[in-house]
Amino acid sequence: MKKYKVCIYAICKNESKFIKRWYESIKGADYICVLDTGSEDDSLEILKKLNIKVKQKIIKPWRFDVARNESMKLIPKDADICICLDLDEIMLPGWKEELHKIWNDKITRINYKYNWSLDENNKPIISFYANKIHKNGYYKWTHPVHEILTQLKEEFSLTTDNIIINHYPDSTKSRSSYLPLLELSIKEDPTDDRNMHYLGREYMYYGKWNECIDTLIKHLSLPSATWKDERCASMRFIAASYIKLKRYDEARMWLDKAMAEAPYLRDAFTERMILEYNLKNYEESIKYGKKALKIKARVYSYINSEHSWNETIYDIMSINYYMIGNKKEGLKYLNKALKINPNNDRIKNNKKYFT
Repeated sequence: MKKYKVCIYAICKNESKFIKRWYESIKGADYICVLDTGSEDDSLEILKKLNIKVKQKIIKPWRFDVARNESMKLIPKDADICICLDLDEIMLPGWKEELHKIWNDKITRINYKYNWSLDENNKPIISFYANKIHKNGYYKWTHPVHEILTQLKEEFSLTTDNIIINHYPDSTKSRSSYLPLLELSIKEDPTDDRNMHYLGREYMYYGKWNECIDTLIKHLSLPSATWKDERCASMRFIAASYIKLKRYDEARMWLDKAMAEAPYLRDAFTERMILEYNLKNYEESIKYGKKALKIKARVYSYINSEHSWNETIYDIMSINYYMIGNKKEGLKYLNKALKINPNNDRIKNNKKYFT
């Protein structure tokens, strides 16, 4: 059996608190390479002490794709398999054994399980398949932000559930560069549906409601915007912006569109339930809560919203029933909410109103 060489590569800036944890998860790699883009903490010193191949280069103007392509230049020529692993990520044990088991000369990319967010007990909240494991020399990074690996040669991919990467983001880090970089990305390629969606979402994060609406309507009009999960998300974000503008009928219209676009996803139904609850339309809220709960299968996608799968639906349904005078039914939902999250003190306190 051929012994494939594996290289982990990354970009780094002020990541000293993550480096040792990151390194411990991948120290079995044949090569580890890091491009430092201007750390002002002791990241460089820590990396060097761990005998990691490290180079510092300042990227101006800043672009993620340029930085990652520069980091690729550190990868040794004889490395077969490359894994782009950020410093706030770790690989779970067994990754190298699985990689050697499934890799062959024909494969160019691996899709693996990526836990984007986890709760305090390390249980995944949002998970999806990511694809930053690739053959050396077959890809380049493109787009200033939300960068992706773009193939240079014919691609053959394989999916495994036995390679898992966990993400532990630094909540103190600013994402202020994202909006201008997304605007630049769309200026460079106005037909890119993926980053048009991300730009609209970013406007929503910034409270730029009208810009969000206009951008996401553009996203939905693009011929390449065919992924129903993402189209549904754009519709939901448009609705969320209309809610902030207190234009509730338009919000309902877009949530209806989102439900029709992806009826297998809970999120639009959940958000309609929440909207009607906030407007004190309790019977309507119950109707959409029930529809959401009929959807049992959770799609393995970054599009999932946590509030569709935690205690939120049951919590709101319990209050809805209380408000229409049906305490018995409300108590059933409250107990289901507590079963999911027994540590929610507010819901525990609510129980006294049902008995």
